[in-house]
Amino acid sequence: MKLRAVLAFAWILAFAASLLRAQSEDQIRHLAHDIFQQLIETNTTESSGNTTAAAEAMARLFRDAGFSESDVRVLIPDQDPGKGNLVVRMHGSGARRPILLIGHLDVVEARREDWSTDPFRFIETDGYFYGRGTQDMKDGDAIWVATLIRFMRERYHPDRDLILALTADEETGKLDGVDWLLRNHRDLIDAEFVLNADSGGVVTDKGKPVNVSVEASEKIYVDYQLEVKNPGGHSSLPTRDNAIYHLADGLARLERYQFPFELNEVTRAYFRQMAATQSAETAQDMLAILQSPPDQPAISRLDDVPKYHATMRTTCVATRLDAGHANNALPQTARAVVNCRILPGHTREEIRRKLVEIFADPQIAVRYIDPVGQILDAAPSEPPPPKVTLRPDVMVPLTKVSSEMWPGAPVIPTMATGASDGILTEAAGMPTYGISGVAIDFDDVRYHGRDERVRVQSFYDGLEFYYRFLKLLTSEQ
Repeated sequence: MKLRAVLAFAWILAFAASLLRAQSEDQIRHLAHDIFQQLIETNTTESSGNTTAAAEAMARLFRDAGFSESDVRVLIPDQDPGKGNLVVRMHGSGARRPILLIGHLDVVEARREDWSTDPFRFIETDGYFYGRGTQDMKDGDAIWVATLIRFMRERYHPDRDLILALTADEETGKLDGVDWLLRNHRDLIDAEFVLNADSGGVVTDKGKPVNVSVEASEKIYVDYQLEVKNPGGHSSLPTRDNAIYHLADGLARLERYQFPFELNEVTRAYFRQMAATQSAETAQDMLAILQSPPDQPAISRLDDVPKYHATMRTTCVATRLDAGHANNALPQTARAVVNCRILPGHTREEIRRKLVEIFADPQIAVRYIDPVGQILDAAPSEPPPPKVTLRPDVMVPLTKVSSEMWPGAPVIPTMATGASDGILTEAAGMPTYGISGVAIDFDDVRYHGRDERVRVQSFYDGLEFYYRFLKLLTSEQ
C-alpha cells in the first residue's frame, strides 16, 4: 500500500508539474502574441512612423518585468529623435563574455491600397498572422523580448550576459541604428559574438521542413558612381566622342566580365551540405567544385543558377543611368550607378580599382558612394575583413535543437548575397550568425511585399526554438 501511495503521489506531482509547465508555456505564448501585435501596430516606416515609439514601448515591458532602469536604455541620435534604439542587458555569472542579440525595429513602406488588409493592423486569419513586419522582422523582435522576459520570470541565471539591441535604420541604409551604437555606445553592446534574427531560418515546402539555414557570412554591399564628361555639341553633328557611348561601352565590358571563382569556410560548408538535398547531377557538381583544383565545367554549370553564381563570385551590376541635358544636344555628362556585392576578404577600394581596370577607359571616372550618398574619389581605408568561421560553440547547440524540433532537416551554413545589420557587427570584430527558428515556405517569402504574413505555428515554434537555443548557449558548463 505504501508503495502504491508513493507512486500515486509521484504521479500527482508529475502531473502538477506538467500542468504548471503547460500553463507557463501558454502564458508566454500570450505574452509573445501581445508583444508581436504591439510591434506590428506601431508604425516604424521611414515616411510616417518612427522606431522611438516602439523602443520605448518595449522598454516599459522590460521594466515592468523586473529589469532595472540602468539595464534598459532607449538611445536616440541627437540629429533624429525618431530613430530610437533599445539596448537591454540581462546579467549572467560572467563566466564567459556576453552574447549580443540584434534585430531591427524599422520596416519598409506599405500602402493600404496595395494590401488586402491594413498593413499596420495585426490580423490573424486562416492560420497566419498578417501585417507589415511579420516576416521582416518584428516576429524576431517579439521573440527576443518575450524570451528574455521569460528568463527573468524563471529567475534563470545565464553563465554570461545577454544583450539585446533593437535598432533603427536597417531598411533605409543610413547610420542611426547598429552603426550609430557601435560608434557611440560600443561599451553597451560589446560581445563575444552576435546572433541576428534577421536572417537564417527554417525553409519549408508547404509547411514541411526542408533545411535550417544559418547565415554565417555576408557579402559587402557597395555602390559606385561612373561618370563621363564631354564638351558636347549640336546633335546634328554626331560623333563617337559621345559621353553616353563611352559609358555604354564600359558597361558592356562589365556585363561580360566575371569576377574570379572563390569559396570560403562558410560557402564550402554550404555546397557540401546542399549537395545532400539536390538531384544527382547538381550534387555531383557541388562536390566537384570543392576539389583541389575545383572542376571548371562544374563551376560553369552552377554559374547558370543566379543564387549559386552569387555565392561563388563577387557581382557588380549597373542599376541606374542618367545622361544628357537636351534632346537636340550631344550629352556633356553621362552617369551610372554600379552596385556590387563583394565576397568577404576583399575591400571596397580593391573592387573600385578593379572596375577601373575592367572599363579600361580613362574617360570613365569610378567613384565610391558612401552610405549617406557622398561621392568620394576613393573608398576610405578599412581594416582587413575578419576571417569567416563556423564556431563550434554556436553550431553544435544549433544542430542539437534543430534536430529535436525539425528532425531530418539539415543545418546549412549560408553566405548572404543581400545585406543586413550583421555586416556591421561582423566588421566590428564580433562574429555574427543569422539564426531564426521561424519557418517560411520557400515560395511564400513576402518581406518587403504585399500581404506580408507568417504562419501562427511557425511564430510559436520560433519562440520555443530560441528559448531552448539560448538556454544551451548560456548554461553553466
